[in-house]
Amino acid sequence: MNLKRFVIEMGTGIDQHGQDVTKAAVRAVEDAVRRICLAGLEEIVGVSSGQEVVIDVLIACPNPQAVKTDDVLKALPFGKRQIRVVEGGMLAPVTFEPRIGDRTAEAVVANAAITVSVDMDKILETWKRV
Repeated sequence: MNLKRFVIEMGTGIDQHGQDVTKAAVRAVEDAVRRICLAGLEEIVGVSSGQEVVIDVLIACPNPQAVKTDDVLKALPFGKRQIRVVEGGMLAPVTFEPRIGDRTAEAVVANAAITVSVDMDKILETWKRV
């Protein structure tokens, strides 16, 4: 397999109340996905199925070990999915509202980098048949 990066997109997600790092990470992935139109996968590269691409997700957030990675990967609409979570993001001071789930007076901010890669060996074989 000769994977080459096709597109990289960034996103930011926030859980303002509840301090849920998974929720912030999911929102970061959704933010990135909303800005990507991958028409070139089908029209130029010749990908006929979403399972022909590999999607690498990098999440940076506070308390990375608490992220439920399966939940984050469900935010992706297709692809062979991989994830890595590292320390980063931000805890920003906000108001403390325990009645709506706050445990602290902090909002959790997560960042996501999504990389969509294609197998160039398979792409070149497809192009030879055209």
